[in-house]
Amino acid sequence: MGSGQVTDWQGKHVTVAGLGVSGVPAAKVLHARGAIVTVVNDGDDARAREQAAGLEALGVTVRLGDGATLPEGTELIVTAPGWKPDKPLFQAARAAGVDIWGDVELAWRLRGPDAAPWLAVTGTNGKTTTVQMLASILKAAGLRTAAVGNIGVSLLDAVLGDEEYDVLAVELSSYQLHWAPSLRAHSAAVLNLAPDHLDWHGSMEAYARDKGRIYEGNRVACVYNVADKLTEELVREADVEEGCRAIGFTLGTPGPSQLGVVDGILVDRAFVENRQKNAQELAEVSDVNPPAPHNIANALAAAALARAFGVPPAAVRDGLRNFTPDAHRIAHVADVDGVAYVDDSKATNTHAAEASLASYESIVWIAGGLAKGATFDELVAKSAKRLRGVVLIGADRALIRDALARHAPEVPVVDLDRTDTGAMLAAVQEARRLAVAGDTVLLAPACASMDMFANYNKRGDAFAQAVRELGA
Repeated sequence: MGSGQVTDWQGKHVTVAGLGVSGVPAAKVLHARGAIVTVVNDGDDARAREQAAGLEALGVTVRLGDGATLPEGTELIVTAPGWKPDKPLFQAARAAGVDIWGDVELAWRLRGPDAAPWLAVTGTNGKTTTVQMLASILKAAGLRTAAVGNIGVSLLDAVLGDEEYDVLAVELSSYQLHWAPSLRAHSAAVLNLAPDHLDWHGSMEAYARDKGRIYEGNRVACVYNVADKLTEELVREADVEEGCRAIGFTLGTPGPSQLGVVDGILVDRAFVENRQKNAQELAEVSDVNPPAPHNIANALAAAALARAFGVPPAAVRDGLRNFTPDAHRIAHVADVDGVAYVDDSKATNTHAAEASLASYESIVWIAGGLAKGATFDELVAKSAKRLRGVVLIGADRALIRDALARHAPEVPVVDLDRTDTGAMLAAVQEARRLAVAGDTVLLAPACASMDMFANYNKRGDAFAQAVRELGA
């Protein structure tokens, strides 16, 4: 299929791997363009059958319960991002010389010649917040934009819809980048890199390599995290367009070609005249909501991408002021008896929890859930001096308990051996018992939620409800 735009889909045999949020729109789009589409899906449950019926009514072939066999005559596979690279379907495709694209690659290829450029963001943590901040800044500059990609709004919808955009703020996961070989962003940022999804990628090297694909072919700026050397190495390895610059962001004083913080002000020493001597004020730290260190880093990355696109300084300030973070991201729930209760249920891995714990001085920490293969020694060792007490919940809490015994033996630990719906209320009550005025009770589980809750949102809601019951 080559690397250029595909204009004629008529009669092409395309296999779509997986139904779900990306597979169904991909199948519809390709069918509408005249492709002969077969959808294959591992599962055969009620939801899959419902989605299949809708596609079959259009004339799309759907094969449920068999996602392993390559359909006869397949010329291209378009896969849902979550399908692992080692699946038998893909092994068969590679053996047959058939290209494999993700939904992001498909969207990139279907863009028109005058399509809006993409400002792209990836990283282990902070992607969604950064992309939403970026969209807010771009809107404040009067640009037509949307936050799209791994964030809820399908890239296919954004690229093929009637809405006209000047620029898109695009969140990309490592899975999506793995399957997007020809994507070329205007500018892109890798916020940070920590071990995550290693079961999918196979190794940290493979995970980092897929994240680094976001820099390939960048035109104006590759934005990296000065505090995370891996992100800078990925910039060095990238094959970019002539004149593309490496732009760092830092919570310290920025050097030339960096954005950073000086005396409570976010400043730009990258997109200014004479950057050896000059700095441009962009916003105050107090304009960032919430002004936790890792969120200020997100704001600097968003500002760097916006400035790379030519946005004026005032729009950075206004966009950050206008931005409201999603629920369950260091959200202050209430103060009870002089103790702050903070919901960061979105901290589903150790890297996110570490950033959360670094935001407060004296913490009663509620943690635990599904560890997804993570280890907790580094997290506990770095955070030990901030911990007044710990309440552990969830299936893999023993892993955290053991790390606490090794690195913070003097910190009192409550081990809650229950997974029923009342467990969160019990955890909050125990945390209240351990806390004194001036402390923060912080839900930053460092684990996934599915052992006890449908998702991290439900876990955060249960925490907030429990805090409200305390206050009552």
